[in-house]
Amino acid sequence: MNKMKQLWKDNRQLVLFIVLMSICRSAIADWYTVPTGSMQPTIKEGDRIVVNKMAYNLRVPFTQISLAITDEPERGEIVVFESKAADKRLIKRVIGLPGDKISLSNEALFINGKALAYAVVSNNVQELIAKEDLNGLSHNIRIEKDASDQLSSFETVTVPEGHYLVMGDNRRNSADSRVYGFVPRDEIMGKATKVAFSLDYEDHYRPRENRFFTSLYNN
Repeated sequence: MNKMKQLWKDNRQLVLFIVLMSICRSAIADWYTVPTGSMQPTIKEGDRIVVNKMAYNLRVPFTQISLAITDEPERGEIVVFESKAADKRLIKRVIGLPGDKISLSNEALFINGKALAYAVVSNNVQELIAKEDLNGLSHNIRIEKDASDQLSSFETVTVPEGHYLVMGDNRRNSADSRVYGFVPRDEIMGKATKVAFSLDYEDHYRPRENRFFTSLYNN
């Protein structure tokens, strides 16, 4: 017993730090390593993304129990969610809110019958980068020309209450609502806000210093 007391006395600050850090990551803020390129060019493979877990809900630490709703996801925001349909954690951009009517025609989105504005940023044999204006929040999307265009169009759908339609910015290479369906509100864990730091997987994991502490939003 004396050994246990001494062990606690010698290490209590470390234990308290670990507990507080765990509570913080569970309910306040966390970071998420992006393993795929489904959100390129906005998010690159190897980015460590900061996630605000209090953006939409105040939850009991280490649970999915919501104590209070703090806000609702908006179009254009990037969210992290635990997808039951995909059986994994995903990060995507919110396109459709509950009640919205959404369609996609040859990569161009229509929301409630209105086409979004697009401007070509770059165009080469491999890819097209275009700036998409999502109701005042602009961001770049990527169209990989060698990829299948199977996901390039879909007929008008209505987003159910309590759900969201999400898509990746890498439009032909993203398993999102076009594959797994609408995202239930209670699966959304938080809002992605910025890149904390980034490692280049193709260059011996060297840091991408120009991406450190950069916002995910242009506006």
